[in-house]
Parts: sequence; C-alpha cells; structure tokens
Amino acid sequence: MAKDYYEVLGVERGASEEEIKKAFRRLARQYHPDMNPGDKEAEEKFKEIGEAYSVLSDPEKRGRYDQFGSAEGPGAGFGGQGPFGGFGGQSPFGDIGDIFDAFFGGGGGGARRTGPARGEDLRADVELTLEDCFHGVEKEIRVQRQEVCEACHGTGGKGGQAPTRCSRCGGSGQVQQARDTAFGRFVTSRPCPQCHGAGQTVAEPCPVCHGSGRQRKVAALKVRIPPGVSDGARVRISGEGEPGLRGGPPGDLYVFVRERPHERFARQESELHVDLALGYPEAALGAEYDLQGIDGQIKVKVPEGTQPGQEIRLRGRGMPHLRGGGRGDLIVHVVVQVPRRLSGEERELLQRLRELNKGGEHDRGFFGRVRDAFR
Repeated sequence: MAKDYYEVLGVERGASEEEIKKAFRRLARQYHPDMNPGDKEAEEKFKEIGEAYSVLSDPEKRGRYDQFGSAEGPGAGFGGQGPFGGFGGQSPFGDIGDIFDAFFGGGGGGARRTGPARGEDLRADVELTLEDCFHGVEKEIRVQRQEVCEACHGTGGKGGQAPTRCSRCGGSGQVQQARDTAFGRFVTSRPCPQCHGAGQTVAEPCPVCHGSGRQRKVAALKVRIPPGVSDGARVRISGEGEPGLRGGPPGDLYVFVRERPHERFARQESELHVDLALGYPEAALGAEYDLQGIDGQIKVKVPEGTQPGQEIRLRGRGMPHLRGGGRGDLIVHVVVQVPRRLSGEERELLQRLRELNKGGEHDRGFFGRVRDAFR
C-alpha cells in the first residue's frame, strides 16, 4: 500500500506550500540523526519525511500523487517502485541529507559544521493561592534535566579521560558520500557513524553516562514569583534549561503559574469580586460594614436604597498590576437575603409595612415608609 505523504507530514490534503514547508522543517529537526544519535527508528522516520516532502513540495509530482496515488503517474506505485521509481529507486535530490541541507545550512552538499548548540528549554508548573499572587512568593520547584556527569566531569571518558579527534571524520563530525543520479553527481553529508556527529571519540566510555558526558538528574531551584501574576502566566528563568551541546549555552526554564480558586474572591485580571450579604432592612436603610479584603479590613458603606445585585466599586483595593504600579479595584456585589423564618415581631412589622404600602402614601416613597415601620 502506498504511503500517505500528507499523513507522514501531519498536514491536510489541501495544505498550502508554506504549511508543507513548515511541517517538514519541524519534523526534520525532530528526527534528524544529529538529534537522535544511534536511533535507527528516528533515522527511518527522517528518510520517510524527506521522501514525503520531495513529492509534496513539487507541484507536478504532487498533482500526479493526488490523482494517481504516486508521484510518477499510473502504475508507478506497483511492481516495487516507490515515488522515485523513475530514478532507479533513488531520490532526485540524491539523498534526504540534501533536502535538509537546503533548509538548514549545507551549502550544496558540503559538510555541515557541528558547532555549539543551545540546550533545550524546559517547563515547570507551580500552583499558587490568590494570596501568593497578591504578595509575590518564592517557591522551590524540582526540574528533571540533563547535567554534567559527575563521574567523568563531562568528558564522556572513563575516569575523566579526555576525548580525541575522531579518526574517521577528522573531527568534522560529518562524512561525505558521492552518488550519481539522473541529474548528475551529488555529494551529500551525514553524521559520522563512528562519533555520531560529535567529532570526538573516547577510548573507553564512562560507565555511568555511557560516553554522553551528561546525566539526567532532578534539580531543586528556588523561583521568585512577582506580585500580580495570574493563572497561565509564565516566568522565564534564564540558563536553567537543558545544558548546551558541544559547549553551547544552556536553554531556559519557563515556570507556568496555575492559580488555585479562592473560596471568597473571584478574579478578573487585576480586579477582585466578592459578595456582600445584607438583610433587606440594611439594603433599604443603608449600613456600614467591615469587609475582609485581600490585604486587610475595609470599610464598606452601603447607600440607602441599595438594590439586589448592585455593585459597589472600591478603587485600588484589588490585585497589583503585574507591569506598572498601582492596583485594580475590588467590586462588591450586594446580595439581599430574605429570611426563611420570621419572629412574631418581624412578622408584625412587615405586615404593618404592607399596610402602609397599600394606604396610598406613595408620595412619601417606599424607603420613607420602611423607616417609619421600623421606628
């Protein structure tokens, strides 16, 4: 059965040339032998990716593939011929290495230099309370990452033995191969199979790290979280990611914040929201309350005639702004509570209020009659 090249690259059948190119770049970096030394499965996947791209990146071949299921037209997918059957089973690019070099630097088949490479970035998650987000906090987090092997001090050789220049590639980390195709001779470069692209070898590998010079360990780091962070925010810790390759700089650590829901406050960016439960007399007559805010007691004045659901905005009593000074507001939502049971006196007062409301004294206003009733 012919391969589905769209599935290989992870794109839709109607994908644009740019989408196909981006998918190839991403997958080629992921499965390139330099990044997966000694991994035969990754090497096969890398070749498969290049095969798919060589067809889908060419409009004519892609058209034939879409129509016939093969890049060479009817019948080309049978009899043991693949998409490069017309070239003796060889890619017209000479080798997948040529495709990769064309994108990531190879300059027409020359050996790619295996210079320093930056380490990978890492991610960690930290859970914070609303109070942590308000004040800022220092947290200890644990990160699993590669670190310099303590047994060989990073050399990869047993007992710290220093590596020597690879005899096969002369220290370049690459070996060249010439191949004749229908388009002429192509010279391709690929990682040296003896040193796996490092350019150096050790006579006896370190038994702890198996010659890699690195060990996977759990590192404990203290991270300062600034005031005002919110759920989904990330804090970048420079240089605390994976170590670089061949003397390259380390990557960074990104700490992502997960904010725990609060039992009293709801948050919208720098605003805080809280409910204030009142009885109907307080809502009608007005009152003053001591409300527990995020950073202490706050005096809240409830105006006379406050309606259920009404908001009272307290300026500058919310969360700190993450960038820039000042704070957001605290929004108090008034909730009027109606009692489920009434005492005899309460029932008598409410009945009196109802009678007043029916007595045609509308000119004095509802709240004036409430005051009279409770007096």
